[in-house]
Amino acid sequence: MKGFARREFQLVLLRRMADYQPGMVDEAMRALGASRTEMREVNARWQRIVRSRTFPRGRRRYEAVLGPAETAARRVGDVTCEVASWPPLPLWPELRFEIMMAPDGSVVQEWLVREGAAPPESVDEMVPWSCVVGDLDGRLGTVVHRDGDAPSRWQVTISTPDGSTCVAHFVWGLLQRVDAV
Repeated sequence: MKGFARREFQLVLLRRMADYQPGMVDEAMRALGASRTEMREVNARWQRIVRSRTFPRGRRRYEAVLGPAETAARRVGDVTCEVASWPPLPLWPELRFEIMMAPDGSVVQEWLVREGAAPPESVDEMVPWSCVVGDLDGRLGTVVHRDGDAPSRWQVTISTPDGSTCVAHFVWGLLQRVDAV
């Protein structure tokens, strides 16, 4: 593998998802014509890129792989951040990959997002790969966001109006699992 492009980037995203949904990842790899060995090799190369002193940083890193981005400004508290997003990837045609950058250009968030909400009506409808983090706010009850146990992971605790509580686990912003608390 010489280059690094959208297909390989999807394999990088799948690598972390395999920790939660190995069967779904296997199906997605078949759709991409990839093997587990190739996925590991691509992920290792991506890790070298991320740690490289010479490869571009911030938005330029992702543009080198995904092409030109659409950009916008987004306020987060008192800070205005730049947001860059790319057209949908073939594995997730309804989602876009988005990064949010701090004023210094460093990437502070990177994940899959949906344009326009497709909210689940209930926690029972939250099945793997059915929603993204942004689909949940203000829809199922009280939600509390927190970082996951790795940079690509995110958790949302949901307290529903009926009094139940669950924790939704996301990788790259895409739902992987819901656990009752």
